[in-house]
Amino acid sequence: MTDTRTAWFDGNFQPLADVRLSPMDRGFLFADGIYEVTAVLDGKLVDSASHLARLERSAAALEIKLPLTIAEIEQIELELVARNGLTRGTVYIQLTRGAAERDFVAEPDKPTLLLFTQAADMLASPAVKNGARVITMPDIRWGRRDIKSVMLLAQVLAKRAAKEAGAQEAWLVQDGYVTEGASSTALIVTADGTLVTRPNSNAILPGCTRAAVLALAERDGVRLEERAFTVDEALAAREAMLTSASTFVISIVQIDDQQIGDGRPGPIALRLRELYLEMARGTN
Repeated sequence: MTDTRTAWFDGNFQPLADVRLSPMDRGFLFADGIYEVTAVLDGKLVDSASHLARLERSAAALEIKLPLTIAEIEQIELELVARNGLTRGTVYIQLTRGAAERDFVAEPDKPTLLLFTQAADMLASPAVKNGARVITMPDIRWGRRDIKSVMLLAQVLAKRAAKEAGAQEAWLVQDGYVTEGASSTALIVTADGTLVTRPNSNAILPGCTRAAVLALAERDGVRLEERAFTVDEALAAREAMLTSASTFVISIVQIDDQQIGDGRPGPIALRLRELYLEMARGTN
């Protein structure tokens, strides 16, 4: 079936099927680039300011100059949503250092910027009703996980392992402590009802959905604690959950082979998902 989506590539709206990236692009050759994924709900961008601010921070960390302003990039996103008639799904942004002769320290004349949309009904996922299963595995990623780099091979392997195990996500573990999910933030609820998640640092990506959920939780009276937690703590938790732009808030009902809580989505996770969706729709 022909892909009829419209994309934006290096200055122009054009059919996604017609986009042609140079084989010398450093994103392709070296993973020398960054990306962002912003959710679209009811035709509106969710947490747009946070995602664009993170795009700007990641670009600065790699010393890649954005070819457009943040406001201009957001307008392109909105135009793509409109042109593609997207109601629910995501907008993907990828920025690389550009195309040049293959050399570790090459400086291309200009960066490469690509945006496209993907349709997906995040509200209809079976994990919303049934909860998700996760597996744990060693975190083998590089040391600057706070940069949203396109260097995702470790995450690809983790996701493949999770799928093979019948799980929806992998929690990555370093020195006995959970860092984060392969494509999500990891959170637990302790026996006394405290919501625990690892503090932002180079060890994890500063999740945009995470930040919004923590603010909503605090406003709703949930006790918060930002600290690392062990796999054993997670297994003994009252609840566990994950947050991400493409799933919002999902309760975790099983970690490895152990049931969490009563094996059903927990009330705090369900409440935070409800609050987040209200915020995303502008109803709270």
